Amino acid sequence: MKVRFLLAASLLAVAPIASTAQVPAPQVDVKALAKSLKPQHGHIALPAAKASLDLGNDYDFYGPEDARKILVDIWGNPPDQADNVLGLVMKAGKSPIEDNWGAIVTYEASGYVADDDAATTNYGDILKQMQDGETEENSQRQSSGYPTLHVVGWAESPTYDKASHSMVWARDIKFSDGGADALNYDVRSLGRAGVLSVNMISSMPHLAEVKTAAHEFAGHASFDAGSRYADFNPDMDKKAEYGVGGLVAAGAGLVIAKKLGLLAIFGKFFVSFLKPILVGIAALFAAFMNRIKGLFGRKTDPLEGSD
Repeated sequence: MKVRFLLAASLLAVAPIASTAQVPAPQVDVKALAKSLKPQHGHIALPAAKASLDLGNDYDFYGPEDARKILVDIWGNPPDQADNVLGLVMKAGKSPIEDNWGAIVTYEASGYVADDDAATTNYGDILKQMQDGETEENSQRQSSGYPTLHVVGWAESPTYDKASHSMVWARDIKFSDGGADALNYDVRSLGRAGVLSVNMISSMPHLAEVKTAAHEFAGHASFDAGSRYADFNPDMDKKAEYGVGGLVAAGAGLVIAKKLGLLAIFGKFFVSFLKPILVGIAALFAAFMNRIKGLFGRKTDPLEGSD
């Protein structure tokens, strides 16, 4: 059964992403390379974000060097797509050459994101904007030879946890050529100076497992003393120009941000924060699964993969 990995529906038709996916991966001994990786467990320090993840023994964490090997050498991404990636998380005991979900960890020093709009943002409106933008996107997809898509709805509606200062949401996305729906989970943890992001890609049959992992990541991510959300000093710290509702809009992609009047605000945010997530993950599963499993009998969608 074909399924797909997807991170942002509204960025599927962006030209740079499509060209990235066409870069042929070098031939390497992926089995040997996978065996050379050194997964970590337990408390994982993320110095670049002044934060950490407490993963216990349920998850494997691959640091920046191993994450680069996975993203570039095993999954066939261009080298620059591993830039600024702090690590990669998988279910414990799973190899990157097996069917599995993956989670990319990144950080953006965007400033302090106020959470006072968490309860008042209409996430149904954001969903509708995503769905309303499908006609334009699908026209571009069809002209490029890719199947169309439809955002079925929230696989999990955006929820904000004030205790952990984390935002979690997920989308259910259907493609026109069949197969299981894609599942895209987003986790954002807020700190004094920026946002720690864990972006998970899988398929709807794995919803229960991925949902559990997403909420564990949200609850087990923490910033170091002095960099915590509560450490924010309005007299000296930078404050982001958007709230947690804006994070969801940004995660929905460029089309939605433009429709909501957020594009000017998110200009740098999209380039420095979403690019390594959306572009880096975009081609990795498509390139990897085409090369290792040969499951696709059609043109590869630049933001697809198989699980």
